[in-house]
Amino acid sequence: MQQKPEILETRLVARSRLFGIEEVDLRFRNGVERTYERLRTPPIPAVMCVPLLDDDTVVLIREYGVGLEEYQLTLPKGALDEGEDWRTAANRELQEEAGYACRRLTWLKRMTLSPGYMQHEITVALAEDLYESRLPGDEPEPLEVLTWSLSNLPALFEREDMNEARVIAALYMARDVLAQRKQSK
Repeated sequence: MQQKPEILETRLVARSRLFGIEEVDLRFRNGVERTYERLRTPPIPAVMCVPLLDDDTVVLIREYGVGLEEYQLTLPKGALDEGEDWRTAANRELQEEAGYACRRLTWLKRMTLSPGYMQHEITVALAEDLYESRLPGDEPEPLEVLTWSLSNLPALFEREDMNEARVIAALYMARDVLAQRKQSK
């Protein structure tokens, strides 16, 4: 494995209610020194569910994304509460955002988002054997819940309101897991 750069100094240069901006001075093993900037966020793990009503029907939500200033189709997701494991958090987020709980969760992947300047990590889980169950969430407005066929992902990805890379990756992973299961039967 390649040797990591040496961290020479880390400085907090700005702070908001949610984020900090750090400058990080690094020395690479070839002697080159650089200053990078990164968002410093609390190391709060997150989880995202791919909820399936059946082997071809995924449950999506429509949620406002202030970063894009648009409503987007996405999957239920959120931060783990204090003391929660990813399974408990996944089932809670599913109930809060989509109105379902699940009897079966399968870990798919731990993913990062923009690791060049962020420490954010999210666990992606396949949620199956759903049943209706709702918990109060922290969203400022009710979320629209809709379904889509995994066998028609190309049409979903052509939509203007479906462009979050983590969601697209999660849907492809779910589709592939289901295809592998089907082949092994």
